[in-house]
Amino acid sequence: METQLFSHSTIMNFSDKVDYSAEGIVSKRVIQKEKGNVTLFAFDKGQKLSEHSAPFDALVQVLEGKAEIMINRVPYILTAGQAIIMPANIPHAVNAVERFKMLLTMIKE
Repeated sequence: METQLFSHSTIMNFSDKVDYSAEGIVSKRVIQKEKGNVTLFAFDKGQKLSEHSAPFDALVQVLEGKAEIMINRVPYILTAGQAIIMPANIPHAVNAVERFKMLLTMIKE
């Protein structure tokens, strides 16, 4: 029987559940439901998600490292323990100032 990465009723440290990839971005879906998703990411330094928008709000929680989150072309620097909401229908982008891990929660309407 295969063990699931994200089990119910189990204490976990999200930073331990995703590894960095040299010159890459790794993502793992924690929860996927009709009304929203929770995804874990690991970005190597210098990696980025180009500017885009989504039709629903998204919460970024930085778990370790440092990231630049651009919202409507305004840069926000976040470090471990900090979070920011990216509002629906507003352009945003993500840039790894240094290696960082984040948890992304998207709530659909």
